[in-house]
Amino acid sequence: MENDNFVYEGLEMSNRSRAVIVLMLGFVFCCGLYGCKTRRKTVEQPVWRLETEWLVPQEALKEVGLERVWQSKLPIRRTEKLERLELFGDKLYGLTDQNFMVCLDAAGGNVSFSKTIGAAGLPVVGLDTYEDELFSVIGGELVELDAKSGQQLSSVRLGYDVSCPAGRNGLFFYVGAVDRRIHALRSEDKVQVFEASAQNESMVTAIIADEKFVVFATDRGNCISISPQRPKLIWKFKAEDAIIAPIVRDKGAVYFACEDTNIYKLNIRTGQFVWKYKAGGMLDRGPRLGRSLLYQYVRGKGLVAVDAFNGKPMWQLAEGVDLLTESGQNAYIITENGDLAVMDNKKEKKIQTLRLRGISRYAANTADSKIYIAADDGRIACLRRSR
Repeated sequence: MENDNFVYEGLEMSNRSRAVIVLMLGFVFCCGLYGCKTRRKTVEQPVWRLETEWLVPQEALKEVGLERVWQSKLPIRRTEKLERLELFGDKLYGLTDQNFMVCLDAAGGNVSFSKTIGAAGLPVVGLDTYEDELFSVIGGELVELDAKSGQQLSSVRLGYDVSCPAGRNGLFFYVGAVDRRIHALRSEDKVQVFEASAQNESMVTAIIADEKFVVFATDRGNCISISPQRPKLIWKFKAEDAIIAPIVRDKGAVYFACEDTNIYKLNIRTGQFVWKYKAGGMLDRGPRLGRSLLYQYVRGKGLVAVDAFNGKPMWQLAEGVDLLTESGQNAYIITENGDLAVMDNKKEKKIQTLRLRGISRYAANTADSKIYIAADDGRIACLRRSR
């Protein structure tokens, strides 16, 4: 009996244990389900946040006939800020306030290279390309990088401070210095071959160069073309005040903004005056050339569009700042609030506005119709007109 009782009590205990175990398993299972849901939320939450953190929500893009091509986040530190975004050919270059550069494939947004191109705080004067080389003056050194890999090809101490971004052709680098001269350095070894200057010893503010001529401008309104191989004058033009960088060139013309509040067009081969447009306000940056229009920011008036052929004013957008790109008859404009305005160039009026948040950087694109916008923290997006 004792054994039976013992067995009975043992069976009773087993049943209780089973009950407890069942309850515990049920509790664990429920907790597991809750935990799974919680973990799933944890996994899915960044995806949800990612969508809301993009510079432009997909639904908003549809409203203005745009679509997202790609989106990315530059590999920069939280303490860094994106300062520049430049498009050259099929590469997009981002430069931070710590002189950290990230190169992206413009078609897909993939990182091609990232590297520090100079100590934090060093001035980076200009950024341009010639064939497969990227060049700039960084902290008083003329630096060449491979445009695709970022590998440094050369670095030469100049020995003088520069006054504007350098120009380049196959033969020479042309460096404007604070000594009010252009220094022509042989491209292969950076040996100086000649100097050039305006007769009034004015400061060089902008330089463009090709294989046939070099055109430079000064802070006293000189626009001068010289031979690319020696300081031989081809033509000269005198505006009323300082010429503002950059000079913009087309196949047969050169355009520039001047502190006399005018925009000028000259024949690039002869220097002959073609037209000038009186902007009616202070100009502190150069114009942007589209397919047939010239876009110019005018302080206090916004962005004005001028017919590049004859200088006739087409439209004005008070909140406009710069051209992002053109597509068909539309021009996509970045505004002072960081929004995107769509202008109909034929109807000469604004047709849509896309409210953006956090846009601080952009790369103007006149090669095709893609739009490149970014935020300080390195979020970047490529947009295009919906197909």
